[in-house]
Amino acid sequence: MSAVSQTQKSRTIHLGLFHQPLGRHPAAWRQEAAQGHPEDIDWVIRVARKAEEGLFDMFFMADNLAGPEPGAQGKAGGLEPVTLLSALAVATSKIGLVGTISTSFSEPYNVARALASLDHISRGRAGWNVVTTQSDRAAENFSLSALPDHAARYARADEFVRVVRGLWDSWADDALVMDKRSGRFLDTDRVRLLDHKGEHFSVRGPLNVSRPPQGHPVIVQAGSSRDGIGLAATQADLAFTAQDTIEDSLAYRAALKEAAEAGGRSSYLKVLPGIMPIVGRTDAEAREKFAALQEHTDIAAGIRQLSGRWGYDLSTHPLDGPVPEPGERIHGESRVRLLLNKARAENYTLGELAALAIASHGHRIIIGSPETIADDLQFWFEQGAADGFNLIPASMPDGLDDFVDRVIPVLQDRGLFRRSYAETTLRERFGLGIPRLGAFAS
Repeated sequence: MSAVSQTQKSRTIHLGLFHQPLGRHPAAWRQEAAQGHPEDIDWVIRVARKAEEGLFDMFFMADNLAGPEPGAQGKAGGLEPVTLLSALAVATSKIGLVGTISTSFSEPYNVARALASLDHISRGRAGWNVVTTQSDRAAENFSLSALPDHAARYARADEFVRVVRGLWDSWADDALVMDKRSGRFLDTDRVRLLDHKGEHFSVRGPLNVSRPPQGHPVIVQAGSSRDGIGLAATQADLAFTAQDTIEDSLAYRAALKEAAEAGGRSSYLKVLPGIMPIVGRTDAEAREKFAALQEHTDIAAGIRQLSGRWGYDLSTHPLDGPVPEPGERIHGESRVRLLLNKARAENYTLGELAALAIASHGHRIIIGSPETIADDLQFWFEQGAADGFNLIPASMPDGLDDFVDRVIPVLQDRGLFRRSYAETTLRERFGLGIPRLGAFAS
């Protein structure tokens, strides 16, 4: 594929690293060359610094509020996101730091304080991935027998984010004076009560941390359901998504745009689909790498994952038979739809879909040489299907190292990716201004 035209060079690809300490593929940790540990801070610092060497926009952490099931096999363990990102804030200097926090099992004041603190510690590199949690097992860890229904979780999330934004705005940018000569530490006239009273929350305020350097840390939303799109359109700065085809991604973008305009918002919401690239020196070598990973795929684990999403036990269905329809209580509506559409379009058996789902959790797998990977990303980017991508390495450390060392230089040579960090804050990197006080009034 040829280099981009001169007019396109001002628009370049954004990249996030979706941190998987052992790689996304469930069999990756068993390979002889595999490295990593889910709870080793030195390892995470090594990974974050490699992503920063590759000039990634951000380091992104998901989260899970449920532990492993007794008797179940598979990867488990992982450090709490804000705690870990605070450590990375002093071990890195440029890369953005985005962590997942659930609105279903947190309180706005605690979240506003933690993220404001992270933004101060990182000097303006913090971001928040807003989720509502999908697992009833997580609910059981917070004194509930099951999650509230989908719409109720998103209604709570919308109010939650508005309260957090209001708390960030409870201090004006110049409220913390610290004038030694006059003895005035704080201009209390520049600090206001929030006095929010809503359906889900009653929060007096003000926050006990001054306004973050970015005004508001970057807000990310990853849901592709109708409710998720609605939350992203009204509250988010970036949208993470799982999309398998350009057509689906364009349709998702159109739905975001329509929802944003319906809510009176005109700003452009950047979209970063997740990808799992398998990079080889040649296309053939990349295919061999993926086949080696799939040799150890635990199909039973894939069936358990699909069962959790489908809302009932799929283990009684034949692996060589068709993929059944989901139940009434599905978990992750958009991901279920994506997997089901792929199964129908490509005539997958249940076993084949389980093998694919356990490998990538529904994100798009790209297999090939550095040039093949770059061609794919460039095509999606130039078709307007993505503003960038959230990279999910299949294995570690090669999944990240090969992308940074081999694919990034190809994108740079084509004028599609930066050669240095030009911006200081994460908001600046995505072309986002500092929100004016009260712009997202609760």
